[in-house]
Amino acid sequence: MPTTPATFTDLGLAPAILAGVTEAGFTVPSPIQALAIPIALQGRDLIAQARTGTGKTAAFGLPAMSRLLENGVPKRGVGLLVITPTRELCAQVSEEIYRLGRHAGIKTCAVYGGTSGGRQLEMIARGANVVVATPGRLLDHLSSGYLKNFAPSTVVLDEADEMLDMGFLEDIEAIFKHLPAERQTMLFSATMPPAIRGLATRILKNPETIDLTTGTVFETDVEQRFYVIEEGERGDAIMRLIDADEPEKAIVFCRTRIETEHLCDVLIAHGCSAKALHGDIDQSMRQNTLRSFREGRMSILVATDVAARGLDVSDVTHVYNFHLPFDQEAYVHRIGRTGRAGRKGIAITLVTPFEYRKLRRIQSAIKASFVAGEIPTIGDVRKKHEAKLVAVVCKQP
Repeated sequence: MPTTPATFTDLGLAPAILAGVTEAGFTVPSPIQALAIPIALQGRDLIAQARTGTGKTAAFGLPAMSRLLENGVPKRGVGLLVITPTRELCAQVSEEIYRLGRHAGIKTCAVYGGTSGGRQLEMIARGANVVVATPGRLLDHLSSGYLKNFAPSTVVLDEADEMLDMGFLEDIEAIFKHLPAERQTMLFSATMPPAIRGLATRILKNPETIDLTTGTVFETDVEQRFYVIEEGERGDAIMRLIDADEPEKAIVFCRTRIETEHLCDVLIAHGCSAKALHGDIDQSMRQNTLRSFREGRMSILVATDVAARGLDVSDVTHVYNFHLPFDQEAYVHRIGRTGRAGRKGIAITLVTPFEYRKLRRIQSAIKASFVAGEIPTIGDVRKKHEAKLVAVVCKQP
């Protein structure tokens, strides 16, 4: 593995791209950036495994934009296509690439459902250099024939495993039939299930591989706790844990839409600032909810796994698993929402005695340390709050 460069200036990026990096406040590249950028600058195909929140957008966006500049961009015509699983992630990636490439005159366009398709086609026709798109809307545009001369030289699949989970694999296969055979292709994914490995074999040519997930020990970033409860105790247990932890920004994962809405109502009635996020919520409400969460106007997001796919909020302090997820990949995705960008996080899971063996299998698979805890009593919570109040009063002059 190559030595990590001291700064971004050591990576060989174009000066105009470095100006965007400097303005964004980036100085030292993350491991995925240090390894991926030199490979991408060579025009090589790439498979990169890294956890969510490790700086993957810059890892593919910076070298791709540098190569566009070498080829005479900005000019009319899309040079970089990034495919993302969700609308929310699509908008975020587009915004970050625009921010990093603005000094180079890079124009970006986000393409996803719920907004005007005609407006998206118009922005592309007017000279967008980078298109960030969700699979469904992009395939609609390509199949309609209205997207003319669409031949990106670089294509990126971001969060590929999440696209598989959301049922987009057939759309991805269909999209690549519309793309030029001569291209650079990069695939970024937190995990590599067999279906994604098969896809990579079909769409990439002699790729370099980076894997920063092998042997990952999650407790370096995330303290993982579990609490054994009886099934009927879930509601009371989660309330006492939240009361005791007083999380600054938390996500509570539920299995179903109904459970999500019910728990959110209970939290609100308890005085918590909470909102629900699930697949039946329309796009405008979803965006408003996520904006409120990101900006700190609410502290608890109660979500299903599907609704939280592609969610990128860097300062989540706690993740609560109201139910144990169905498999280890879902568990990794969930706890990956906290402990990002060098911050510490806490992941808490409620399990029944019947589920305990499954939790141990997950622990063994991801090579993590889990800490057993006891649900605090009402008295425990009261004493903690009283001690905190006394500490505040004692500090006052």
